[in-house]
This record gives sequence, structure tokens and C-alpha cells, in this order.
Amino acid sequence: MKKIILYCMAIPVLTLGACGEKKNPLLVTSTAPYEAPLFPQITNEDYKPAFDKALEEARADIDRIVNNPDEPTFANTVEALAFSGERLDNVSSVFFNLNEANTNDTMQNLALEISPVLTEFSNDITLNPALFERVKAVYARRDSLALTPEQSRLLEKTYKDFARNGAALSETDKKTYRELTAKLSQLTQKFNQNTLGATNAFILHITDSAQVAELPDFVREGAAAEAKERNLEGWVVTLQYPSMSPFMMYSSNRELKEKLWKAYNTRAFGGEFDNSKIVEEIADTRLQVARLLGYDTYADYVLEERMAESAPTVNAFLTELLDRAIGAAHADVKSVAEYAAANGFTGELMPWDFSYYSEKLKNEKYSINEELTKPYFKLENVQAGIFDLAGRLYGISFKENPDIPVYHPDVKAYEVHDADGKFLAVLYMDFFPRASKRGGAWMTEFRSQSARDGQDTRPLVSLVFNFTKPTENTPSLLTFDEVSTMLHEFGHSLHGIFSQGNYPGMTGTSVYRDFVELPSQIMENWATEKEFLDLWAVHYQTGEKMPAELIRRIIDAKNYLAAYQHIRQVSFGLCDMAWHSITAPVNEPADAFEAKAVARAQVMPRVDGQCMSTSFTHIFAGGYAAGYYSYKWAEVLEADAFSLFKEKGIFDRETAASFRENILSKGNSEHPMELYVRFRGHKPDTQALFDKMGIK
Repeated sequence: MKKIILYCMAIPVLTLGACGEKKNPLLVTSTAPYEAPLFPQITNEDYKPAFDKALEEARADIDRIVNNPDEPTFANTVEALAFSGERLDNVSSVFFNLNEANTNDTMQNLALEISPVLTEFSNDITLNPALFERVKAVYARRDSLALTPEQSRLLEKTYKDFARNGAALSETDKKTYRELTAKLSQLTQKFNQNTLGATNAFILHITDSAQVAELPDFVREGAAAEAKERNLEGWVVTLQYPSMSPFMMYSSNRELKEKLWKAYNTRAFGGEFDNSKIVEEIADTRLQVARLLGYDTYADYVLEERMAESAPTVNAFLTELLDRAIGAAHADVKSVAEYAAANGFTGELMPWDFSYYSEKLKNEKYSINEELTKPYFKLENVQAGIFDLAGRLYGISFKENPDIPVYHPDVKAYEVHDADGKFLAVLYMDFFPRASKRGGAWMTEFRSQSARDGQDTRPLVSLVFNFTKPTENTPSLLTFDEVSTMLHEFGHSLHGIFSQGNYPGMTGTSVYRDFVELPSQIMENWATEKEFLDLWAVHYQTGEKMPAELIRRIIDAKNYLAAYQHIRQVSFGLCDMAWHSITAPVNEPADAFEAKAVARAQVMPRVDGQCMSTSFTHIFAGGYAAGYYSYKWAEVLEADAFSLFKEKGIFDRETAASFRENILSKGNSEHPMELYVRFRGHKPDTQALFDKMGIK
């Protein structure tokens, strides 16, 4: 994900062999604390030989399993397979994570080169008939093996992974499967690169001071700093969220906002970085894979191994969420349009007008806006507050360690320790945008947790954001939405930090996609809890606590435009399901296909040429294909789960201990519904979500 140049006082810049040659830092045992990656030493030239060596070792691991003359057992086949390719996992984690967060042209080209090679290797495993026979032999005796629940889960998962990845196909079909999956690997990498390229290619360069005079200081200063960084005069607004969003919210200049909105909502649709044909190719290729494996659609294939279990269940779920809230969403839009008209706006309210007038209406109704709240959300204070929350709930602590190498000067590394002092994880924090980083926010791992032969390998967890950078005059101040985002991603990190399983690929966040968002989304609830905000939300200039009245207004405004935001997310889910429910190749432009898919959820005018799909990284390159509904699914889970904290107390250690034990530590060792019911005492109900949003 990125390229790097770093500091680390405790780590020498080069590791030299006996003859003075530089050793590949990806292939040596790290001398850093906790064997963390030696990021400052890694160069672009190290990746290819590291992949070559790691693949060689991984193939040898597989050969040892296949050629073992002993009868197949759980230990010598299934367990051995789970632990195979350790170095390849480590190299891949470093490279692909940095390719998202600190990339360069060389890395992007290598990603295109290496991705099909890795896909081919993965296919070599799942399409190996001798290996599948050994797995099948163990699976056939599963009832007599006296396995632990975790071992049983691993055996079932391993068998299904083979079956669902072509192991039972004919040799001719296996060849086709290899070709299709290799093609998909390249297409998704190219999609990512085009999206990043299109995002970086556009800037709104303003030289007329009158066009920024009305903006709050933090918006104007941020745009000036962006211009200065680019050696330009005046002010620059980019398509990165921290730059674009406040401009859309506070500028009254419709012409500039329309230009900015259209640039963002037509990213990679035509032009140099066109993804319009790539999305069609990805959808069609996925359909071919599904058909080859015996499924009608790619959604049917994906959802077989999800908490929801089937496409009809997901479609019914999205329809229920749509039908119960669409009226309220139209009412939300109508209220903003009426407010705009009452304040002199004429004509039809367009998408680029919405942020400006909805923010003004919010301020009028609740006397609250980002200018009022941002001074209390200094980044360092938010981080300290979230760390404190984790301490209150789980007893854990965080300590920055400058001796742990990082991949960019903006990144900080923290040791995480349990209440008893036991080391739990390294947590990397990467806060600010840069051209080498894709947009958004995410959690990932450079190393996942596992345990073997009594040795517990603790995880290396990374949180990546794109928050507003500090300027010469102002620290990084977060919006309320960004505070919620930080809590969200931190919840993902806890899922990794608390992992306590044995097998790589089944620990931490390696769970069903429609379950993985529960630990993250539940954390967002604390953002509107006065008890929590009172602990750390202080004005960055005066040090005064956020006034109780302001907190009350934040809470009162919690469900402002909730139905509108809800339907927006539902529309993303509908778009996703449409692309992955096709039964024949798409034969119309991507924007037309998308428009039909989301028509039921359209509450704002649709603009000609508007196309989100061509930059919809989550579903076309981010693992959420036929899975974007998971965010709303998890909202149902977290609304119900958090109600227990509300009942017992938002810092209740007993409730937190149960959540840690039954949700955060278990990984994929048991079915998620069993884990959820064990924590909550009953299955979740959609009513909890509507109650939370205040929708009748």
C-alpha cells in the first residue's frame, strides 16, 4: 500500500551480510521489537525476490503435505495446510497493505504482475487433486476424530474452500477456472489503480479570494495548505473527503460545487482512468466463475458462506429496510428543499446543494455545526479518549514505541498491553491524506494472530485514515463524522488485538463479511454518549470541557436526516446486489445499469453521467462483492448489542468482558449467530435499528 522512507533510531538502515551485501529485509528475521517489519529498509527492489522466495517455500510446504506417505490426519493435512506459506502471508501483507497506503508507480506495476501469480498459486492448492483427496479423507472421518469446536470449524472451512474453489471440477474446467481467476486478479488491481489515479487527477484551484472568503478558517487554511504543498498560489480543493466535504458544506458557490460534485461522482467513468468497461468485465467474469462452480449468480456463490446465507434473504432484508424508511427519507429531502426555498433558493435542489442547506438547517434546528464542534475534537484528544475508552471497557493500555519501525513519518506505532501487562499487539496509526494513499479509512494487519506448539504470535494491526492535516496555525480538528469513523475503525482493531485462536485465516477479523462490521459499528455509539465525551472533549485553545449544552445538541441531532443517510446506504447495497445478480453479461453502460439498480432508492435528482460504480472500490476491489449489505446487517446487530451496554452502563466491565469473550476473541472459530446469541441472549431483530434511528 505504500512506499516509504522512515526513521528508526534503534534499527540500522541496512542489514549487511558477510560480504557487505544488503540482505532482503523481507526475508530476514526482523530485529525490531516484536519482529515488526523493517519498513525503513524495504525498497521497491526487495519485493519481487521476496515473493519469489516466499512462493518457493510455500510450494515446498504443499509438496510435503501431498507427498506425506502417512495416512491423512487432521494434524498432517488440515492443520499443516493452515500453517503453510507463512512467509508468503507476511510478504503479501506488507506489500499489498503498503500498496494501499503508500504506493508508487513501481509498486502498482508489480501489483499487476504479482497478483495473477498469487492467484495461480492459490489455484495450484485448491485444484490439486492429491491434496483435495487428503482433505476429503479427513473430512469423511470428521465425526470420529474428537476435534475441538475450532478444529471442526477449520476442517469444515478447509473442505468447503476446496469445493468452492474448483477442486471438484474436471481438468478442462479447472483450466478455465484458473484463467478466470487470474483475469479477475488483474482487473481488480487495475480498477484500484484507476480509481486512485482519477481521484488524484482532479483539483479545484481557486485564485479569487472572494470565492473562499465565506469559508470557515479551518476550511480556508486547509485549502491554502494544499495549494502550498503543490507549489500553487491561492487555494486547492481535492476529491479527498477532508478537503471536498467541508467545501461542499460551507461554500455557497453553486458553480464550483457542481464542478466538484460531478468530478467526484464521475470518477473513473470515461477519460484517462476509465473503469466503465472494467466493472462490466469484473461482473461478467465473476458470473462465469459462479456458473462454472454450479451457481446461478455470483451473489448465490458468495452468500452461501455468509451469516445471511442466501441472495433471497439479502434482497428481502434490503427491501424491508427500503420500504420502512423511504417515506421518511423523502420527507428528509423535502424538509431541506423547503428550507432552501424559504431562504431564497430557486429551482430544483440538486445533489451539490444538499450539504450546504442541510448543514444550515441542522444549525438552525439544533444550533450545532462543525465549526462549533471541531475545536473540541482535536485529533490527539480524540485518540486519547478512544484509548481511554478501551481501557475502561477492557483494561488495556497503549504506549507509543518509537523503536518500532514505521512506513511513513506520519505513522506512529503503539504497544498494546492487557490489564495484567501481557503484550497483545502492535497498533500502527496513519492519519493524514497523501497522493500515495487511497481515500477512505480502513483497518488491516501486517501479521495476524495465531498459535502453534504453545507459541502465541500476536498481531500487528494497522489503522489508516484520511483526516485533515494540521496547518501552521491549527491542529488537526475532526468533524463529528470523523470521530465516528475513528471509533469505527478502532472497533475493527480491537477485533484483531483481542484475537485468541490458533489458525491463521480464522482469527481476528477473518469472519463472515456480514459479521465483521459488528465490532466496528458498535463503537460508533459512544460518540453520542455524554459520559464518554465528558472525559476528553476539550477546546484545543482554552482547554475548557465541551459544554453540556453542546453535547445535548449533538445527541439531539443524532438522528438528523437519519432516514436519508439510511436509504443512501441501502442504495449502495442494491447497486452491489444488482451487479452480482446478473445472469448474462451486462450490455449497457455502467451508469445506466446503476441508475436502474438504485431507482427504488433515489431520493435526490439523478444527474446525467453520474456513476458511483466505477469508483465503488468496496465491491469491485475490496472484498465486499455481494456483501455491501453487511453494513446495514451489522447495524441491526450493533443496535441490539449496544442496548445491553445502555441497560448495564456504557463502561460496564462485565458486559465488555462478555463482548470480548464471545465476539472479539473468537474469530471464525464458531458460527457468528451462535456467538451473537451467546453474548446477547437472543437473535437480533431489525426493529432495534429502526428504534435507534427514530423511524416509526
